[in-house]
Amino acid sequence: MTGHDCLAHRFEEHRGHLTAVAYRMLGSSADADDAVQEAWLRLARAEADDRAAGIDNLGGWLTTVVGRVCLDVLRSRRLRREDPLEARLPDPVVTEEDADPEHRAVLADSVGLALLVVLESLAPAERLAFVLHDLFGMPFERIAPILDRTPVAARKLASRARRRVQGATPAPNPDPAAQRRVVDAFLSAARGGDLTALVAVLDPDVTLRADGGKGLPDGVKVLRGVEAVAGRLDTFHRMATLSTTRPARVNGTAGLVNTVDGTLVSIMSFTIAADRIVAIDILSDPDRLADLDLTTPDR
Repeated sequence: MTGHDCLAHRFEEHRGHLTAVAYRMLGSSADADDAVQEAWLRLARAEADDRAAGIDNLGGWLTTVVGRVCLDVLRSRRLRREDPLEARLPDPVVTEEDADPEHRAVLADSVGLALLVVLESLAPAERLAFVLHDLFGMPFERIAPILDRTPVAARKLASRARRRVQGATPAPNPDPAAQRRVVDAFLSAARGGDLTALVAVLDPDVTLRADGGKGLPDGVKVLRGVEAVAGRLDTFHRMATLSTTRPARVNGTAGLVNTVDGTLVSIMSFTIAADRIVAIDILSDPDRLADLDLTTPDR
């Protein structure tokens, strides 16, 4: 094995971790893959310049590079005046309900779509500090150089982000069986057109976010409160009766995959807390659905 091949092999050992970091930072599978590819190109350039041999901690070096690349992407989005929260839902990661033990272990560390939506609302520096410290355990002494801040300033950014996250996302029920029971009750109410049963499984402050893509001029449609969400019963009923619905794990939580004549038409993710649905996220954008890999567990 040549030196280049050895370096490529070592890089591949870190790819899963780097992809997970980039996905949580960017909420886009394609952008995450691009960030990881950029990290590889920079490592290859470092090897060509005889600098790779001086990298003592390759994993840390690559995480730093991916962090900086993601920070540039987030700042570029802000400069283009994009509002990711309103423009689109983050890309969902969908796996089968009966995933093998290795995949279930990965899913246990997944970030739900509801949390990703909140992360989209953070300032780029806040998001990086929170993701790297709170989700991946990176010390602030290593985060600070990425942000060109002091460790104390990086800590403050993460703390500010943490308060916003905790205030916007109730602690979900971690029990997959309990999640599935609530989603099954939702599906039963939808199929039966039973308004009383539907209201019974919705939290009073439930939020529904629906991303239909370019067909929605205002981006993601957001409904808040049990009355507004239950008012979509007719839509839920059509979904449940006209499509083939199968259970799946969407970003590690109970979800539904809906198809019509074998064509994927929507993916639904549910956030469950205290045996009630507190958030429903629906992706029905046909262009994005066509590009999804429904078997990718490492994000």
